[in-house]
Amino acid sequence: MQTEQSKQQLLEMVRKYHREAQPDTSFVPGVTEIWPSGAVLDEDDRAALVEAALDMRIAAGPSSRRFESRFARKLGRRKAHLTNSGSSANLLALSALTSPALEDRRLRPGDEVITVAAGFPTTVNPILQNGLVPVFVDVDLGTYNTTAERVAEAIGPRTRAIMMAHTLGNPFPAGRIRELADEHELFFVEDNCDGVGSLIDGRLTGTFGDLSTVSFYPAHHLTMGEGGCVLTSNLALARIVESMRDWGRDCWCEPGESNKCLKRFSYQMGTLPAGYDHKYVFSHVGYNLKATDLQGALGLTQLAKLDEFCDARRRNWRRLRSGLDGTPGLLLPEATPGSDPSWFGFVITVDPQARFTRGELVAFLEDRRIGTRLLFAGNLTRHPAYLDQPHRVVGGLANSDIITDHTFWVGVYPGLTEEMLDYVIASIREFVAVHG
Repeated sequence: MQTEQSKQQLLEMVRKYHREAQPDTSFVPGVTEIWPSGAVLDEDDRAALVEAALDMRIAAGPSSRRFESRFARKLGRRKAHLTNSGSSANLLALSALTSPALEDRRLRPGDEVITVAAGFPTTVNPILQNGLVPVFVDVDLGTYNTTAERVAEAIGPRTRAIMMAHTLGNPFPAGRIRELADEHELFFVEDNCDGVGSLIDGRLTGTFGDLSTVSFYPAHHLTMGEGGCVLTSNLALARIVESMRDWGRDCWCEPGESNKCLKRFSYQMGTLPAGYDHKYVFSHVGYNLKATDLQGALGLTQLAKLDEFCDARRRNWRRLRSGLDGTPGLLLPEATPGSDPSWFGFVITVDPQARFTRGELVAFLEDRRIGTRLLFAGNLTRHPAYLDQPHRVVGGLANSDIITDHTFWVGVYPGLTEEMLDYVIASIREFVAVHG
């Protein structure tokens, strides 16, 4: 009892410290940094981390399991498995599809996976890391997503899967991609790292794929500092994901648990002796990609604010879109038809015929302390790491090249104020008025 009282006193001091340690939030144009992304953390988040530390929950534990359950329910999936990053979640999701447990459906070296060239590398890297071949298709300007028609054109005799991301939270036509996958008996991995809370045809993104992934890096909708998640409603795939995340072991006991199946010393697997300890039987060539309970504790307090965060992202995007509407020389973003994005960023393409360049506009904004980012890799096939990698391109990558040369984005994350957004709008309009 005394220990619990001491803990609560400490946690109240932590909350008090958080309130007292808050920096000056007054906005000074041209001086205050306007970040393109970032975490929004309150006293509940700080207290949750400290409480987990006080309880010495240094590995995955009750907070991690509770988060997995609540997050799966929130996103309408049966199972969620925490990982140490969104990149690991992508690696784990695609690697799971190579499992011998899938028998004839498993992905094998040389099989093709359709993806887009204009994205982030960790959507594509797992394809190559598993000895598979990426098939690149282009995207539309404005939505920055590909179309079902492009994907259909790319399907060939060795195509076995589709893996792509919702660009900056703007959904690709996931329902139509799902239909194509079913029609051609392809696996579908939905990278939802930028799109938590987005809707397409009234349905949450992350619910269309055989597997979907999420990132909890500070730039994303929810944060654990680092962290990610693989979600699915296919229990057989969920079992493979768990095994491959946890060293490839066959046992499903949580750390610190033993013999939940009541058959720990009764199995005979592979060519092992009968009764070999099931805790040390390995059915996959796996990894250790687990998260910690400190991350789970932070994730729980962040999850309680997800709807509020998504609303703020939508509101901030609309303010920028309205304020910049009609600005000459700029192609402004558009939501994919039938979608309601929970935006990750506000993407702008400078018209190649404009009298100014992206570089000049970005330099002007950065000089005003307005943070910018490029649309990730642009055309990924042009980067040194991928020049000699096996791949196939279908239909050309003209728009991906335009993105490489002319596109960037600014922030919409919940930590931005109306005053900051209005300053971004005024700065872009001022630049264009002078240079356009």
